Amino acid sequence: MKKYIFLIILMGFISLGYAQNTISGTIKNQNNAPISNVEISILDATLQTKSNENGQFEIKNLPIGKRTLIFKKDKFEIKSQQISIGNQEQKILDIILEEEDHQIDEILVSSLFNKTQNENVVKIDHINLKQIQNEGFVNLSDALATNPGVNVISTGVSIGKPVIRGLSGNRVLTYAQGIRLENQQFGEEHGLGLNANGQESVEIIKGPASLLYGSDAMGGVLYFNPEKYAANNKTELAVNQFVNSTTQGINTSVTFKNSVDKFKFLVQNNFASHADYKLPNGERVLNTRFTEKDFKLGTSYVTSRYTADFRYNFNDLNLGLPEENLENFGFRTPLFPSQKIENHLLSFNQKLYFKNSKLEATAGYVFNDRKELESQDETALFMKLKTFNYNVRYYLPDFGKFETIIGFQGMNQENRNFGEEKLIPDAKIDDIGFFGTTQYKFNKNIIQFGLRYDFRNVTTKAFGENGTEGAFQELDKNYESVNTSLGFKTDVTDKITSRINFATGFRAPNLSELSSNGVHEGSNRYEIGNSNLKTEQNFQVDLNVDYNTEHFDFFANGFYNHINNYIFISPNGNTIDANFVYDYLQNNAVLYGGETGIHLHLHEIDWLHMTSSYEMVIGKLENNLSLPLIPANQWKNNFRANFDVSKNIKNSFVFLQANYTFNQNKIGDFETKTNDYLLLSTGIGTDIQLKKATFNLFLTATNLLNKQYVAHLSRLKSDGIDNMGRNIVLGVNFNL
Repeated sequence: MKKYIFLIILMGFISLGYAQNTISGTIKNQNNAPISNVEISILDATLQTKSNENGQFEIKNLPIGKRTLIFKKDKFEIKSQQISIGNQEQKILDIILEEEDHQIDEILVSSLFNKTQNENVVKIDHINLKQIQNEGFVNLSDALATNPGVNVISTGVSIGKPVIRGLSGNRVLTYAQGIRLENQQFGEEHGLGLNANGQESVEIIKGPASLLYGSDAMGGVLYFNPEKYAANNKTELAVNQFVNSTTQGINTSVTFKNSVDKFKFLVQNNFASHADYKLPNGERVLNTRFTEKDFKLGTSYVTSRYTADFRYNFNDLNLGLPEENLENFGFRTPLFPSQKIENHLLSFNQKLYFKNSKLEATAGYVFNDRKELESQDETALFMKLKTFNYNVRYYLPDFGKFETIIGFQGMNQENRNFGEEKLIPDAKIDDIGFFGTTQYKFNKNIIQFGLRYDFRNVTTKAFGENGTEGAFQELDKNYESVNTSLGFKTDVTDKITSRINFATGFRAPNLSELSSNGVHEGSNRYEIGNSNLKTEQNFQVDLNVDYNTEHFDFFANGFYNHINNYIFISPNGNTIDANFVYDYLQNNAVLYGGETGIHLHLHEIDWLHMTSSYEMVIGKLENNLSLPLIPANQWKNNFRANFDVSKNIKNSFVFLQANYTFNQNKIGDFETKTNDYLLLSTGIGTDIQLKKATFNLFLTATNLLNKQYVAHLSRLKSDGIDNMGRNIVLGVNFNL
């Protein structure tokens, strides 16, 4: 079976030299004036261009069949238009864009049918990472936490692990370059392993997404969209430089893009270096320093019948781990103990277009090397994780108002140990899943239904003498699950949209939960696994209501998530070598809560935007004890002014954020309560146009009042270490 899967994915879908299709046209505003620099892209292909000064555009090698074109420009409403195009066909379009001071609709790559938000049954949040970088975030996870319902488990400023509605780790799946990112994410001190540079945007699915992604997607999915290629027959160069005051950090990025007819190419090099971060009292937290090297490469080939996209990403992160009694020397080079993590991501996506259908296949390899170093000559932990992903989907021809997708996907994974200690055993994991989903649209309503079957096999090698620390038993475990989803979306009125979704999800126990037997240095616990753990299975109900007018938006999201056989860790009262002993246990659990918010931009002062959101989540075991690592309730507020100063100084902004975090008294067995706190941030920036070059400048300050606080999900909280003090960030972006 594996041989045939490999052949299907890597066969290349050889292009037979079909004649090219062309689409061209003119884009104007409501007053019939041409609009320049409108981004025009094809939803499911790596094709994009921009309109010229006369509003004209042209795209060659357009894939045949039904295609969706996206027209996008700041201060105009995003427009999507579906066309049907045959072989050797040329089409001419006249497009009218309506002026809109803010955009509420986005294209969702992570959704089943790649629809816009307004056409999608499941509410998926979209964050433009290119735009949010000017708010002064040191790491990628903090940027994600701006979204209501998303938080972060942090270890200083170098490690951030996203939390979606109270679930994290192996319950939240991360996709990058279209493939599943595997990097030993079971550990609380194991971060994303992604650099924010080179990520165009991220889409956040809150709730079970096992129908699309299989095991581990029961809590949600983070789907990162890589940076786009240059517009047709264009060459682009970008240089970005950020400096941080509190960490004395630098972040440099250089990107080169070139697009010629059917071929596209990009290369990017990133480097970041941060010293120990400073507390509000002026002291520095020793060994929170880190350096990061990141390299990205991409190339794409497009014809009217076939598209291919190859991406490669290398990420090298070297970070210190704060501990007592460290000798302070050096400046940026991490002291010991430290972590050194290398990630290699290779992905290959192919699409073959037929007259009324499409076949898509994605293959990916992830190489993750994780070392924990006690000294220059002592590698305490060294794990090599190799993961092969595959995903094949066939988009069937439309049958009336029905759209249907069938497919299969899976994963082959191997973990091996080379260090002095073993946190998890040498093991192999094999996944395969088969799914089908259909969508029916009638009037202003959409119904979506899907069904999926998954099978996972886990085998581990025995090691050591049974009953001693660091020993592992041989395991051969099989897990399977059937999951389904049902969603309904309706436009109650022209301004009110409502969605309700029912979905199940599952998660097989990870290697740490099944077989741990020793001290987990990252959490200072002696952990004992349980080979008899069952598969977690959840059922979630989501309800969403959106109210959108020209100058006021409102949303309300509510969820109820019941999890059978929820796996958690709990102290058993014993100690081994002065470390408290923790067991992995199971019990039913429930999480519930939601998010609500507004966006106000008055007609008289439509340059001013005011957003406010409130989020909460409550998590309990069946015995009414609180779940650990549940974020505190938050109230987030943002006041932002957008304006143009002159013809050459545009997209200027000033913002002020006020985020209030409530106290957290509902805690797990090994947690302590956390006090409330208010954080203020502010910033100013602008674009400066100089002939064909554009400079973007911004200056931001986070924790403006230098507030002394500790976040509930900070892993340094137990050591009495506060979060970072005031941080001033200066950024300069140059685009040619």
